[in-house]
Amino acid sequence: MLLHCGLFKLDLSRTLVMGIVNVTPDSFYDGGHHSQRDAALVHAHQLIQEGADILDIGGESSRPGAQPISVQEELDRIMPVIEGLQGALVPLSVDTYKPEVMRSALVAGVSMINDIHALQQPSSLAAVAASDAAVCLMHKQGLPQTIQQSHYQDVVAEVLQFLRSRIVSVQKAGIARERIMVDPGFGFDKTLAHNLALLRRLDEFSVLGVPLLAGISRKSMLGTITGQDVEHRVHASVAAALLAVMRGACMVRVHDVRATVDALKILYAVKEVDL
Repeated sequence: MLLHCGLFKLDLSRTLVMGIVNVTPDSFYDGGHHSQRDAALVHAHQLIQEGADILDIGGESSRPGAQPISVQEELDRIMPVIEGLQGALVPLSVDTYKPEVMRSALVAGVSMINDIHALQQPSSLAAVAASDAAVCLMHKQGLPQTIQQSHYQDVVAEVLQFLRSRIVSVQKAGIARERIMVDPGFGFDKTLAHNLALLRRLDEFSVLGVPLLAGISRKSMLGTITGQDVEHRVHASVAAALLAVMRGACMVRVHDVRATVDALKILYAVKEVDL
């Protein structure tokens, strides 16, 4: 399976690693550490050296309780980083739900839009449709201010239904299936039980016929299970990423690139022996 991602064609015969570059002062894990351009660029290049296949640049936190920022503030945070990474050997993704930010990032050469609102704004649909970029459609119900307050009868069935509907809408807007990836939205308006059900039944998302991204890295569900604070969740994050890959994830979005890449090398070495 290939993901058409701007000038890149990503081969998903092995799981790819998306490295996180948060250019925010209030991200739940590394906010503030890389909020300045130079620090963000150093971090981005380090992730590439560690084996990241794609970088996801975010300028607005979506952690529970986070307050929205203006379009201009988000652009001021991410555009210098995008410009500084021109010529990078890996594609760039931008984590945004604002159509104005999408358009500016796409003009600057970004290869993917990672939208936690799944392009539900018509202007967002139009912005991505007019490009050749890929898009990742994520499931969520609430806003950051109301996150964890949603209810489900069957979380897997309802997330599947939502993503199936969004795939249809996105294709109708002119975005080819080969450009579409989906994300079940671990940690977004979901309890620990919901998150575990999604991870346990992740293989069921193969019915959608598009690549699946899993973003579990450092999230509170791992802290709840292990009792570790966010700074000490690397081992849990790698374990969760491997479980997601074994259940069909084609891409994992992570903070700890080197540890995840090494773990995946072991997994694929064992798979080669089994073949």
